[in-house]
Amino acid sequence: MRATATEIVRRLQSAGHAAFWVGGCVRDRLLGKEPQDFDIATSARPEQTEALFAKTIPVGRQFGVMLVIENGHPFQVATFRAESDYSDGRRPDKVTFCDAHADGLRRDFTVNGLFFDPVKEELHDWVNGRADLEKKILRTIGDPYERFGEDHLRLLRAVRFAAQLGFDLEPATLVALQSLAPRIIGVSAERIRDELIKLFQSPHAARGLDLLHKSGLLPHVLPELDATLACEQSPDFHPEGSVFNHIRLLLANLPPDAHPSLPWTALLHDIAKPATAVHQPEGRITFYGHEKIGAEIAESLLTRLRFPRKQIEEIAFVVLHHMQFKDAPQMRKATLRRMLLRETFPLELAQHRLDCLASHGLLDIYDFLQREAAELANLPQLAPPLVTGADLLALGLKPGPALGELLHQIRDRQLAEELATRDAALAWVKEKTGI
Repeated sequence: MRATATEIVRRLQSAGHAAFWVGGCVRDRLLGKEPQDFDIATSARPEQTEALFAKTIPVGRQFGVMLVIENGHPFQVATFRAESDYSDGRRPDKVTFCDAHADGLRRDFTVNGLFFDPVKEELHDWVNGRADLEKKILRTIGDPYERFGEDHLRLLRAVRFAAQLGFDLEPATLVALQSLAPRIIGVSAERIRDELIKLFQSPHAARGLDLLHKSGLLPHVLPELDATLACEQSPDFHPEGSVFNHIRLLLANLPPDAHPSLPWTALLHDIAKPATAVHQPEGRITFYGHEKIGAEIAESLLTRLRFPRKQIEEIAFVVLHHMQFKDAPQMRKATLRRMLLRETFPLELAQHRLDCLASHGLLDIYDFLQREAAELANLPQLAPPLVTGADLLALGLKPGPALGELLHQIRDRQLAEELATRDAALAWVKEKTGI
């Protein structure tokens, strides 16, 4: 991608246009990271870019933004522009084409305002972004109140970039962020969701949660989570303290290859503890039923953030069942294996591991379940049910609740390895029902 991005710049320059890599790709290269994508800024107008490349997509022609498709990869190529009058706190009412220097000044943060010419290998820094990179500081370009006022999503992006990069928020930027935090509610749920997904990724998820709290954004984007800050837990079970501290520790232990839903099961598994907390006379704090109410809260929160329906159901299911794991060693074989065969079990097990690491630190049940899952994997004949409802109807049984209960019993006996074949299962049914 880097060679292709260089060639795009070279072709624009050969046609008489100024062209640079800009933004995150320049920042990441200076930090010693390989960029995931390359954005290009140029003096070429959209129609001129279109004429130079075989395949382009006008994703934002009115803003001078084109996608150039080269070697199977999309590259954003945008005309230098200045923007003004952000009446909706999201998009500029007025866009004018300009030079590279003015284009740099309208960007969000100094570390994202760097331009690099890959042909001449020259860095252009009109906003002191390189100095902030070296100091590990995230600072807005110009007045932070103006930058955040132009696009309110920048409030959340500031937190996300600071967490991702491991940078400190520059004091004036932080003060403006805290002052303007309530304006985040005017941003669409989809844009907030996308930023939060990036924020809650390993290895910076825990710091992301800290910065959400420090910035004042937490009660506006995740008010349900804000309530966990003051929710204490019994120290005998939770020496880490509050529910918020517990959740933070789960995020700190997220693996690099975490399932996309795991950060959200971590965030939401105990979300109902503030609503269910009861201080007992002997000093213990109980949270009976928090998993059931938590699943309902999780579904509501994720629906508000416009998560895909399938993912909402998956996360809510894990929240609802996360307390089952403590009873796993005492479960009947069939009950345990039903749990192991659930489609969501790998996600549930990963959640259980994080839950243990963030409290008592014991992984005995986790290890037990791994052994049981490995044993079950060596018994593939147990995965498909021996008989179906159609098989029982063919024997002359009537449809209804009793038929369902009979299927459940057959499945239990199969998982307990008491019935091994279809014929044995049908013979058991005939004996039990007297057919």
